[in-house]
Amino acid sequence: MKKRLYIYALAMGLATVSCDDYLDINQDPNSPTEDVISADMVLPAAEMHLAQSYGDELRIWGGYFCQQYAHQFGVGNYLAISQFTMTSTRSSNVYGQLASRCQKNLKTVLELAKESEDWGTYLAATVLRAFTYQVLTDTYGEIPYTEALDASNVTPHYDEGLTVYKGLISELDDALAMASPNDPVATNFLFAGENASKWIELANAVKLKILMRMSNVQDVKAQLDALVTEGNFPTEDVEWSSCWANSVGAYSPLYGEDFAPGMQQNLILNIALKATMADYGDARLAAYFNANSNGEYTGGVSGTNFSTSSSYQSSYWCTPIVEYNTPVSLISVSEIEFFLAEYEVLYGSDANAKSHYEEAIKASFAKAGVEGADAAIAAYPWDKADYKRVIGIQKWIALSGYNNFEAWCEVRRLGYPAFGTVTGTDIYNEANDVYNPSAYVAGTLYTPIDYDTQVGAGKMIQRIPYAESSANRNSNAPDQKGNNTPIFWAK
Repeated sequence: MKKRLYIYALAMGLATVSCDDYLDINQDPNSPTEDVISADMVLPAAEMHLAQSYGDELRIWGGYFCQQYAHQFGVGNYLAISQFTMTSTRSSNVYGQLASRCQKNLKTVLELAKESEDWGTYLAATVLRAFTYQVLTDTYGEIPYTEALDASNVTPHYDEGLTVYKGLISELDDALAMASPNDPVATNFLFAGENASKWIELANAVKLKILMRMSNVQDVKAQLDALVTEGNFPTEDVEWSSCWANSVGAYSPLYGEDFAPGMQQNLILNIALKATMADYGDARLAAYFNANSNGEYTGGVSGTNFSTSSSYQSSYWCTPIVEYNTPVSLISVSEIEFFLAEYEVLYGSDANAKSHYEEAIKASFAKAGVEGADAAIAAYPWDKADYKRVIGIQKWIALSGYNNFEAWCEVRRLGYPAFGTVTGTDIYNEANDVYNPSAYVAGTLYTPIDYDTQVGAGKMIQRIPYAESSANRNSNAPDQKGNNTPIFWAK
């Protein structure tokens, strides 16, 4: 049987293994036949489809939604997103990149690996497949899964999020059972030259995240107990870091979108994040954001771009530190430690929970390359009775520097930072051009100045509408749920 590949650049050789070889989605793959295809050709392309959306649009959306980012003076590209508004049209590119291109590539890799009993590669593709479907579920809530990727079925059923999560755990368990640590893995960017041992660790980390998000709605204690007892998790952050280059088409995704020469910069530091970190002198602030033209740290306000202001122009605000080679992070040691702290609260000991919580904060500071973890721990000391708040706020801060999408997920799930009584209008009066950052209360979120009334005041957008590119062509697509309808794990 001939297989059509949905990859960036299959025709390119792999003599030079760099991300830019896989970034031209318009390059003709020449419809290669089965005897020409190898997993080495396809797996890197699947990685780049995932990295592009996960490290770009989803990071931008998450940063605005959980008020780590605000909108730059005088520009309007993402103003609606800062107001918690999202349309099915705008979400179509991300959906197509992840649900179609990335997953079709991974399906090809899985077929090839299974045929050749290449179980290391099979595990790697399964981990990326599970990660991608988890991201899609966390974004849209319900997605085609059990009937997805069937070329003969153009109207696949949308599965409930819990169904998808259960299926992903089963897929990961099956792949882990077949792979051995020393198994080779096809060419890839994530763990270049490594055997399957690194992929086994990542599979366990992905399982940990999925199971912890399931834990509020499903009894997963036995599965978590076994996973934590094994304890085989990554000891270093898992990220695409070494494949980006300082040339057009090879930039790290967020840099290419918003920070490369000639690009319009839209993202600035939000007052919520700035004031919360500055409240106890968190040194990660300077590791995550540039100071403004006066050498100061200032925070913008969700729901406005200060476009009528003559006082608070672009030089007044602080932009994220993003370089051409900024890594795209899949999961960090800090995230794993936060999940383990939560596991210990639910099923283990308070002493272990406290230890993992503090290790999570220390790992975050180490990742940022700064000192000061003790001050952060002192500002939000471990409190089992209030664990969702202390984990939620410190996880929100830690993720603000490198994975804003996961920060949005965890704020929705844990409920912290929570909304206070202060509103965006209290912080900035657009009519009078009066900016009053002292009105903000550290460790809280606030209603944007203008906001999606469907979401409502004092509430965060909970999901993205089903993508127009999928739902409008699928008679089995469910009716759109409101942007205020929580994902299954946040109900």
